[in-house]
Formats: sequence, structure tokens, C-alpha cells
Amino acid sequence: MAGSWEVTKNSSCDYEQGPTNEVLERWNFSIETDKELDKKVSSENSDKEIMREIQAIMRQIASSITYLPCLDEPCIFDVLAYTDMDVAIPFTWTESDLKLIANPQMVKLHSFDTKIGKVDTLVSYKNDEWDEQ
Repeated sequence: MAGSWEVTKNSSCDYEQGPTNEVLERWNFSIETDKELDKKVSSENSDKEIMREIQAIMRQIASSITYLPCLDEPCIFDVLAYTDMDVAIPFTWTESDLKLIANPQMVKLHSFDTKIGKVDTLVSYKNDEWDEQ
């Protein structure tokens, strides 16, 4: 099977309320790769530049706790991988139904680009303020 960068277009981590499986928060990672690049070609970015980008993303993730709602109830998480239809996937993977977030609020985080691959991150969470209106 090809590497995960070659087959995965999008992945997400959903945090769901335990008893109801309602999605309360989703971290969505959109992955783009240049399939035409020779696998032996290294990134145009230096290791130092890539490390700086990763550190900036980590700081942004850490600072996101100031606006993301606190998940007080017991939660489970589900990791989802979105692939092309013609991709062979491991037999241990199962298909999942689309799970939407009620009254979503979305925040786009900084992109990560190595010139071989690019990852965009979007955090969605349930906006409880709408429920109270």
C-alpha cells in the first residue's frame, strides 16, 4: 500500500459526546501533495524553516484553548481518513456516515507547507450559544 500522504486527501479527529455520539468538536486536516514530484526530491524548505512552521502551528494550537469550549462531559474521539474511491485501504478500516456539528463555529489555523505537501487545518466546534437563544 502507498504511504498515507499519497492516499489521504483529508483527515479529521472528531470529539463526540459519549452517550449520544454528537460531534462537539472536529479538527480537520486537508492534505495536498504534488504527486508529480519525484519521491527522491527533497523539500525546497530547509529543516530549520520547516521546524519554524511546525512550532508556529503548535503555538497556535496551544493558544486555541482560549476560545474553544471546555468539553465537560465524557467524550470519545474518532479519527477519520478521507481517500479517493479507487484507493485500497486496510481491511481494518470501516466506512463512516457523515457527522455534522450542530450550529458550528469554525476557526482556520495556519497552513504548513514543505513544497512537497501542504496541510491546512480547520477547527469546528458546537456553538452552544445558539442553543440558549
